[in-house]
Amino acid sequence: MSDVTSPHGDLSGTSSSTSDQDITVVHLMRHGEVANPDGILYGRLPGYHLSELGRRMADRVADHLAGRDVTYVVASPLERAQETAEPIAKAHGLDLATDERLIEAENIFQGKTFGVGDGALRKPGNWRHLVNPFRPSWGEPYVDQVVRMMSALGAAKDKARGHEAVVVSHQLPIWIVRSYVERRRLWHDPRKRQCTLASLTTFTYRGDRIVSVGYNEPARDLVPAHLLAGAKPVKGKDKAFGA
Repeated sequence: MSDVTSPHGDLSGTSSSTSDQDITVVHLMRHGEVANPDGILYGRLPGYHLSELGRRMADRVADHLAGRDVTYVVASPLERAQETAEPIAKAHGLDLATDERLIEAENIFQGKTFGVGDGALRKPGNWRHLVNPFRPSWGEPYVDQVVRMMSALGAAKDKARGHEAVVVSHQLPIWIVRSYVERRRLWHDPRKRQCTLASLTTFTYRGDRIVSVGYNEPARDLVPAHLLAGAKPVKGKDKAFGA
């Protein structure tokens, strides 16, 4: 894994009930590309499935993890996450579990277009939802995302105790929980999230304590350049890709 960090202290949200020598690895994966030709911020809306490219991304990560000691695979209930997790579960002969806590963050702009160059920030009706970026005022509070995601990670760790788990979720909740574990502020510039499509943010537990965080992009060569972390926004090309 690249970009490995070591959190300080017990940030797992659970008390240790097993030996500190008990190592469990939880791979928190973002789903693959979604078929979304209209550029809708789809959020928690049903009916948004992986594109053909997204399915290739999912297969690539399944191949990447094929030799790992994966004993538990779980995903957000949304179709794009389920479809991303399916080939991983199949490769390991596992049933795919579902955890509601892994769902996308709630967003007031769900169902609308909200991207570079579409004029959304100039619409007075949207201003009241943008007054507090620290909470944020337009959607699910960051702290609430931390609570549910830490709980979901802990549950996956318990299911795969001493082995590895794959947990498929969405960009914002993944980035927020990683930021919490690495003790960064939760409010941030969305363009700088290190959470590319089909990426793996890996939490290593010793007992019930997170001791390191890693990041990897097994399908990086399949990801369109304008969707990579830190890429310059392109008008008309980056609407609603952050789910």
